[in-house]
Amino acid sequence: MNAFAQIAEPAFDATPEGDDYETVRRVIELITIDYRAQPSLDSIAAEIGQSPTQLQKVFTRWAGLSPKAFLQAVTLDHAKRLLGHEGLPLLETSYEVGLSGPGRLHDLFVTHEAMSPGEWKARGGGLTIRYGFHPSPFGVALVMATERGLAGLAFADFGGEKACLDDMTCRWPNAAYVEDLEMTAPYIRRIFDKSLWSAEQPLKVVLIGSDFQVRVWQSLLKIPFGKAVTYSHVARDIGQPTASRAVGAAIGRNPISFVVPCHRALGKSGALTGYHWGLTRKRAILGWEAGNA
Repeated sequence: MNAFAQIAEPAFDATPEGDDYETVRRVIELITIDYRAQPSLDSIAAEIGQSPTQLQKVFTRWAGLSPKAFLQAVTLDHAKRLLGHEGLPLLETSYEVGLSGPGRLHDLFVTHEAMSPGEWKARGGGLTIRYGFHPSPFGVALVMATERGLAGLAFADFGGEKACLDDMTCRWPNAAYVEDLEMTAPYIRRIFDKSLWSAEQPLKVVLIGSDFQVRVWQSLLKIPFGKAVTYSHVARDIGQPTASRAVGAAIGRNPISFVVPCHRALGKSGALTGYHWGLTRKRAILGWEAGNA
């Protein structure tokens, strides 16, 4: 299912009836057909024959998102098709979907995909990533590295190695992957042997992600060993205090587990919340850190 379908088919509490149904239907039809014109709420309301305030209220109530958010979803879906399947350059794609230039397209992608359109299009193109599976204190560890340093660390239960590798490689599908246990093995001892941790000889890490993601991951690196912070704390640290949800998504996409300590990020109430490699493993890592702090 594509991004448009995911957003354009919300889970209604009920089916809108009468005038509300007609309003929602006409707004969806108008935006789907005329998205290149990037119609404003006022122009949509004038076309429908309602006040902007009433239209916003009715559409959001039944569709679960505002007319503007629906327009962004439709625009993003078409932009991804043009960049991906049709291979259009960024400038042409921007104009084709009705945006004023690549800057607007960049903002749209960063807001909804947490990466720039160029990064989304390249998907790791030009990179050679070497990888290997190794034992670790928290299960089987998948280590991924480039010539510049550690690029990925993921965990798997025994028997789940293939799924783990698929999950990590799909993040950068255009990269070249080479199994190289000799190259990746030294990272395991360097990462998990606390006696080798040294501020004078830091581990070289290559963060492959969008500007927004990298800023979030860099903020995680500031969290002291054995401590934890909330998503909102990270959002404030990167200068975007209202972006807790986007911060949570970026934390969930952290490719270098343990080293970039996404396990130290908690929900607003202090709850463990989700962890890409399982809450049991998150508890184990936090417990290990508390015992070694």
